[in-house]
Amino acid sequence: MARQRQSRRGDTPLSPERIIEAALRISDADGDLDRLTVRRLATELGVGTMTLYSYFRSKDEILDGMADHVLGRMRLPAEPDDGPAEALRTAGHAFLAMMREHPSVMRLFATRITDSPTALSGAMEAVLRRLVDAGIPGPVAVRCYGFLITYAIGFASYQTPRPWGRATTEDGTEQRRRRRHFYAALPIEKFPLVVDLAAEVTELPSDAQFDAGLEAYIDSTLRALAQDAARA
Repeated sequence: MARQRQSRRGDTPLSPERIIEAALRISDADGDLDRLTVRRLATELGVGTMTLYSYFRSKDEILDGMADHVLGRMRLPAEPDDGPAEALRTAGHAFLAMMREHPSVMRLFATRITDSPTALSGAMEAVLRRLVDAGIPGPVAVRCYGFLITYAIGFASYQTPRPWGRATTEDGTEQRRRRRHFYAALPIEKFPLVVDLAAEVTELPSDAQFDAGLEAYIDSTLRALAQDAARA
């Protein structure tokens, strides 16, 4: 039964979707799911805590709803991929984009197992279908899926607190300059390589670094597929 209660912060009806969107907004901004409480969420929405409990029985249900919202809406380009390499790039960049749009999903993956049909359809079945349709055998596609999602989680976790890696604005250029200066100014007797390679070290959280790792994995996968085909 749909509920259409009003919040005290406006005329927008309260709904499960609006509650989940507010929960994501809070957790994405904080980067910490532990700081997301039902009381804080109720305050954000301008309602009482008991009102939220009429939609979700616990914080765990809210977290499951957040996972459904993010994973179930993972976006893959509509255009078909031109072979395995492009399919792997498509999936890898889609995972990274999802992590960036909602940083809290990285913590969700790290702390919870999501078994809902919505999440499994959007972030697993659709990706596996993409890889298989591109010509990657099912068992190999599963291994590729495992690498791509864990690689994206790890890289996004590293990049998020290092904004100079992704920033392309004038402010980002200044952030990179300051970071290079920090590395270059370290005591050279203790950090000779870091000082000498300050420019390269600064680029570790960059998109180019993510692409380099992704392309290395793609090359390895293509070689393995070619070897399997030759033995068949």
